[in-house]
Amino acid sequence: MKKLVYRNILALALAAVMLFTCMGSALGESDAPVELLVSAAASLTDVMPKIAEAYALVAPNVTITYTYGSSGALRTQIEEGAPVDVFLSANLKHMNALVDEGLVLEGTNMPLLENKVVLIVPEDTKLTLAAFEDVATDAVYLVGIGEPTSVPAGQYAQQVFESLGIWDAVSAKANFATDVRQVLMWVEEGAVDCGVVYATDAMTSDAITVVAEAPEGSVSRIIYPAAVIASTEQEEAALAFLAFLYTPEAMAAFEAFGFSAAAVAEAE
Repeated sequence: MKKLVYRNILALALAAVMLFTCMGSALGESDAPVELLVSAAASLTDVMPKIAEAYALVAPNVTITYTYGSSGALRTQIEEGAPVDVFLSANLKHMNALVDEGLVLEGTNMPLLENKVVLIVPEDTKLTLAAFEDVATDAVYLVGIGEPTSVPAGQYAQQVFESLGIWDAVSAKANFATDVRQVLMWVEEGAVDCGVVYATDAMTSDAITVVAEAPEGSVSRIIYPAAVIASTEQEEAALAFLAFLYTPEAMAAFEAFGFSAAAVAEAE
């Protein structure tokens, strides 16, 4: 019988961290200002400013400018030639598409973080939902879900409901959002009865209540990969920043916002 053995992705990132040690400190000592343009999934909105603050202590000459959005929209921007140095996606699909198109710097695409999806309701709701299955009942009139084709959280939500055999019923009452933060806002405002967001999004709000995590086995692992974009004009600085994301300092910031370090599964 096979079992999954997880080992920390930081081991795979050792070469990158060594690069950071040599290169990142050199960048920090340089007087030449550098601006890095980083496209990050909307669910990283709260944590990435903390990452920039931590990185400023190492490389004070480097300014990090973020663009947030759904991973699908950010992927499209990169495909259309938008200036981006580093991309953090909320799923493998959109990053792998860029890799296949030759738009990612070879050897830089690695898993960074993991997340979970949860069902949430407004804090003052009168509904008595207890599980994802309850979304298909008459108790729910509207459910907020990210657009599955472009919003990874929506893709994962669809997986859960399909696994439960209720996607048709749920999608018929769904409001589809342009990113996961829009779903969170709808639930906070009571514009929908419930919504599916990442566990990390739910942690940021006092106006919602988490009903349940997605049932075990109902959804694929939620992996956030990171990579340098091939068209970057700041390759050394981009590589150093990418390496920093795997350091204990950066991972502590990610974990404070509910993320966990990505792990690699091996069959044994």
